[in-house]
Amino acid sequence: MRPLDRLRAHGWQGGGASDGLLDRVAQANDASHYLLTPQAVVVAGSTQDVAELMTAAGGADVALTFRAGGTSLSGQAVTDSVLVDTRRGFRGVEVLDDGRAVRVEPGATVGAVNAALRPYGTKLGPDPASESACTIGGIVANNSSGMTCGTHANPYRTLRSLRFVLPSGTLVDTGGADADAHLRALEPDLYRGLLLLRDQVRENPALVARIRELFAIKNTMGYAVNAFLDFDTAADILAHLIVGSEGTLAFIASATFMTVPVLPHAGTGLLVLPDLVSAASLLPALIDSGAATIELLDAQSLRVAAADKNATERLRALPISRQAALLVEYQAPTVPQLQTVLQEAEARFAWTSGGGDELTTDPATRAALWKIRKGLFAAVAGARAAGTTALLEDIAVPPPVLADTCAELTRLFGKHGYDDSVIFGHAKDGNIHFLLSAEFQDSAGVDRYAAFTEDMVELVLGRGGTLKAEHGTGRVMAAYVQRQYGAELYDVMRRIKSLCDPHRILNPGVLLTDDPAIHLRDLKTASPIEAEADRCVECGFCEPVCPSKDLTLTPRQRIVTRRAIAAARQSGDEATVTELSRAYEYSGVQTCAADGMCQTACPVDIDTGSLVRRLRAEGRGKTVQAIGRTAARHWAGATKAAAAGLTVAHRLPTVSAAATGAARKVLSAEAVPQWSPELPHGGRARSGRPTPLPDIVFLPSCTGAMFGSSGDVPTADAFLALCEKADIRVAVPDEVAGLCCGMPWSSKGLTDGAEVMSRRLHAALWQAGDEGAVPVVVDASSCTEGVRKTLPSGMRVEDATEFTARAILPRLDIERTLDVLALHPTCSSVRMHTDDSLKIIADALSAHVFIPPSWGCCAFAGDRGLLRPELTDSATRRQAAEVRESGATLHVSCNRACELGMTRAVGRPYRHILQVLDERSTRRSASASIPPTPSA
Repeated sequence: MRPLDRLRAHGWQGGGASDGLLDRVAQANDASHYLLTPQAVVVAGSTQDVAELMTAAGGADVALTFRAGGTSLSGQAVTDSVLVDTRRGFRGVEVLDDGRAVRVEPGATVGAVNAALRPYGTKLGPDPASESACTIGGIVANNSSGMTCGTHANPYRTLRSLRFVLPSGTLVDTGGADADAHLRALEPDLYRGLLLLRDQVRENPALVARIRELFAIKNTMGYAVNAFLDFDTAADILAHLIVGSEGTLAFIASATFMTVPVLPHAGTGLLVLPDLVSAASLLPALIDSGAATIELLDAQSLRVAAADKNATERLRALPISRQAALLVEYQAPTVPQLQTVLQEAEARFAWTSGGGDELTTDPATRAALWKIRKGLFAAVAGARAAGTTALLEDIAVPPPVLADTCAELTRLFGKHGYDDSVIFGHAKDGNIHFLLSAEFQDSAGVDRYAAFTEDMVELVLGRGGTLKAEHGTGRVMAAYVQRQYGAELYDVMRRIKSLCDPHRILNPGVLLTDDPAIHLRDLKTASPIEAEADRCVECGFCEPVCPSKDLTLTPRQRIVTRRAIAAARQSGDEATVTELSRAYEYSGVQTCAADGMCQTACPVDIDTGSLVRRLRAEGRGKTVQAIGRTAARHWAGATKAAAAGLTVAHRLPTVSAAATGAARKVLSAEAVPQWSPELPHGGRARSGRPTPLPDIVFLPSCTGAMFGSSGDVPTADAFLALCEKADIRVAVPDEVAGLCCGMPWSSKGLTDGAEVMSRRLHAALWQAGDEGAVPVVVDASSCTEGVRKTLPSGMRVEDATEFTARAILPRLDIERTLDVLALHPTCSSVRMHTDDSLKIIADALSAHVFIPPSWGCCAFAGDRGLLRPELTDSATRRQAAEVRESGATLHVSCNRACELGMTRAVGRPYRHILQVLDERSTRRSASASIPPTPSA
């Protein structure tokens, strides 16, 4: 009987469950080097859902594994039984005590929590490099730490209370005054058993000493048995045992943390030393100098960092051989205090002598250095040889033996043939990560990995270290827990598991195991796929920014499914190829916004939208490509026809909705847009504007010609009016009615039409702009991005918001309102880094600018929101609710398609920000000169 049937036979009636092949394959991978395909996936919607599921699972003997962010690196978020997705339904964040505490559900990312705390000047203690993608459920379940929190501000130390569900279905909230009595009444055997273990541990001096020794440094191996020493009541002990338990004891419904203050002023620098030993030897002096963070990078890490697009000039120029580097940051509550600390550090250490970067407070340089460090694992893994699998291990040793440990690790890499391995990590805590590129296609590769692991375990334990510092035991080190702790403490852990989970339904094989070779089973092997995505390391950083994450697939899931299809094809399993390919067409291709937001979060710079556009192109036959070419050659007529159709539809709304709905059923949802009442009437055709010696060439977007304006003055006219107020001479190409950025073709895989339009656009703008001498300005952000991609790199292209903030705003007097202005940045403005300009204009218009905390791409994506309205609905649901709650009276963006999408989502008309600026501005009497356009 299938697991879902067995669960239902035992009374579970929950929804959100699937055992379809695509859903199971998409969840078979996390960020680790293990691959297990679940038999079913359940998307949990509430704590009660989970309690009922766990109760049924105990009776049905069905194992459950909880997963939220899936960024874990030790194999604790994959299963071959039932996977429970807690990412979608548990994202609540509640700030408490004026920011001194925060209550969080397991699906919220660390980044989202810290964003909610930012106005209060506080943040979470844990600060993992994956903070943009990892979730609170994983942070608690792994007792994750990070770069600055050490052991003093990790989840175990900052936890105030925990709300959790035991496998029996019992809900416990340790924040209640009667929590201990409640646990005693509902779970008497568990209650008595915990107190008995507490007393047995405390009465054994050898065990107490061993626990104190192991938890004096970072340690996420096994259960947090230090809870028996640190807490007295059964409820508090249990809550802290669940921290770091990796989903093997309970479901974490919410956690309340004490926050830590943000030190708002910081200086960061990169010290380059001759080798690893020199770097490690400098640690005591750096720690003594008050450094808040000290991150270690070995030579291979430095090579990858120097090749990063965010690398500083000095780092790119560094000739790297055997060096190692320390990324160091000092923090302080005030500028004078920081200056004092930095001056002392500058005098004490030779920051630039090895070719590193001097201490700086420049936000851009600091952000670049930290972005490189936080993306280092994925970047190094992405540079691995084809066909290999990336493994990231983390260990901790007492800082005095770190240098010796690094040297010996390097020797082991050579001994076992892992010559391209890298070492980096949190040097201040003696916590280092090392990455191997392993081959698991045959037994020789697995045997090599097994032999290295044995030597590594011997090395770390021989130096008083821990085998897992912050990534959790998982599958990778479950077989070694007893060797680290000894038989007595291992027996304590087994009794903890039996007390909490007597049926052993929670995450079997993780943290504790009877299988000494479990770390060598279910290893990933890499099947090559399309070049656009083949270097993906499945880290999951892309998932929070993906607009389809709550509807179908995320970028990571799109890629792992392509890998599953490739593996099935390679093995001759055509039935699997057919089934996955058929399901992938909707979930992987049709509901991808192809907005490129995944690339902004990807450490190896993958744009999954490029993969999707390739797949769309491969599905276009000669006839469809010919239609695309014809449309590109007659775009003026096409936009005029679209505008006329919208005008007719606007006058006959009932008929239009019914007609398009029927046509979509008969033809295809991919071929016929769905008309809906919030869509405007058609726009006005664009016309040329010859101007001698223009300051700029203006390309008004064709979306404004198709979709009528929300307001009396169209966006293009508003921009021209603003230019007139600022005495800026504007030319518009004569052929403008037939021009387009090319995105309507490229996004659909209509490569022939895209090429036709590219040539037309280049010729027209080249002529109008004095052979590229005059900059081009575009009034829709996605079109600006499209034009930048289409035109040669030497032609200068600016978005209208950039140009306005830079050249027009200083020449205007603006009527600023006290009303709340809701601002929707677009995926293109984020990708082009024009958000600052957009916010400058918004701040000039209103004293209260509101960007929803859960902001993301609206997924309207040209016409994708018309073809697949469910995509936009899913992408905007949360942020739209936040906008409605904000009380905003003005709603603005910088792209017509996004304005339509947000109008539909919020139920309030969104306008281009330049329309509002035009209405609320007048010419300033004394005008400044126009600043030069930045170089392309």
